[in-house]
Amino acid sequence: MRFIDHGQGGGPEVLVSRTCPVPIPAEGEILVRVAYAGVNRPEALQRKGLYAPPPGASTILGLEVSGEVVSLGVGATRWSVGDKVCALTNGGAYAEYVVVPEGQALPVPAGLSMLQAAALPENFFTVWANVFQRGGLRRGESFLVHGGSSGIGLTAIQLAKAFGASVLCTVGNAEKAAACKAAGADIAINYRDQDFVDVALKATEGRGVNVVLDMVGGTYVERNLRALAVEGRLVQISFLESSRPELDWTPLMVKRITFTGSTLRPRSLADKTLIGQELVDQVWPLLSAKRIAPVIHKVFPMDQASHAHALMESSEHIGKIMLEV
Repeated sequence: MRFIDHGQGGGPEVLVSRTCPVPIPAEGEILVRVAYAGVNRPEALQRKGLYAPPPGASTILGLEVSGEVVSLGVGATRWSVGDKVCALTNGGAYAEYVVVPEGQALPVPAGLSMLQAAALPENFFTVWANVFQRGGLRRGESFLVHGGSSGIGLTAIQLAKAFGASVLCTVGNAEKAAACKAAGADIAINYRDQDFVDVALKATEGRGVNVVLDMVGGTYVERNLRALAVEGRLVQISFLESSRPELDWTPLMVKRITFTGSTLRPRSLADKTLIGQELVDQVWPLLSAKRIAPVIHKVFPMDQASHAHALMESSEHIGKIMLEV
């Protein structure tokens, strides 16, 4: 099969197409012939040598796919050969075939294309696990997400709005602000000329927001604490700035804030299976009803994965970047 090799790592230009044997599904796994794969920031970190795959996972890049089940490992009973699925992989998505634990594969929502389906797993698993499971966002609460025009951001905006929250986000320009408002954001804050703390406090009549989803870290951590309400929840999923900021932690105590976070890839199969089942039960009907939808910025042929990574690292995109396999 063809796959994208990142060699010894480096910039986007190290990504090249090579061939290797088709993987064989182990016990409880399925083999998927890949239609599309999503492009995500953790894959850029892995390309740079900063994000190693878990023990036993494929060293090939790629965390999400859509495709057709073509064979089953011993004991795999959830799926049949010929089924169309989308899946959260443990690696290996930038390839013509990938093995996936059967519990991490989900049905393609009714009415969605294979391209749209491939844009779901990484973002929807991440947002559901962090905003709703860990952050406990509830109907009637207020929610702030940073990086609103990213795949994660647009997913968080749509889901938070669909489940009855008021939604604020931060963006870097007017075009991204418009995209976030089209996705359902009530307020889009341009961080280049607005202070998101001031805007969040004004929008909530001084109370602060109930939940913040942050992937920036650094100087944002203290500002997030200031923007949160009493009993607020700050959920950290990445650190584009420093993971070791120096700050005043007093608001954490005064407001009784919960500061939590998670990463998706190292979590157990049982955890991921549970997240996937909750998505199918509670979110897939929203997708089928077209109340929400993945936002896709651009699709590249798999052989142009280097261009896809360069675009992602430019942060000029709005929504998902995809590879057609």
